[in-house]
Amino acid sequence: MLAKLRGRYERLLEWVVIALLASLAIEVTLGVVYRTLGASLVWYDEVASILLAWLTFYGSALAAAKRAHIGCPEVVALLPPGVRVAARLAADVLVIGFFLLVGWVGYTVLGVLATDHLVSLPEVPVNYIQSVVPIGAVLIVLAEIITLPQALADARVPHGTVAAGESSH
Repeated sequence: MLAKLRGRYERLLEWVVIALLASLAIEVTLGVVYRTLGASLVWYDEVASILLAWLTFYGSALAAAKRAHIGCPEVVALLPPGVRVAARLAADVLVIGFFLLVGWVGYTVLGVLATDHLVSLPEVPVNYIQSVVPIGAVLIVLAEIITLPQALADARVPHGTVAAGESSH
């Protein structure tokens, strides 16, 4: 059941990342076309920066769901099974703790930004834009929790063998 939930979660994040990437590509292309024609879009730079930040947070959540984030799997794989499981658990607890802190701080900042608006699009509140920080942090924590049981099972497998959740390539 958890594997099915993980698969659906990954698909959802993939679609969000694809939509953000497509939006960024379209927005940048429009910006280039308009500048080539001698005009410029007032909101181009600000929106491109925002889309890139959103893509980074949602892409990071997707990477966490796929267990494709930065790590040292070779070093961990060389540890004895008991230590390997403890190291995997400790690393995940630290990641979850860090992103809970990022989410909490990101949420508290939203209140501070409640009266600010984008420079180029004054009708768009900054706290809407910055909501990606706590939302992204929660998505990453959720990904870590969903994938933790399989990661711990993989850590129990002797070095050199392929675990149930891994592929052989």
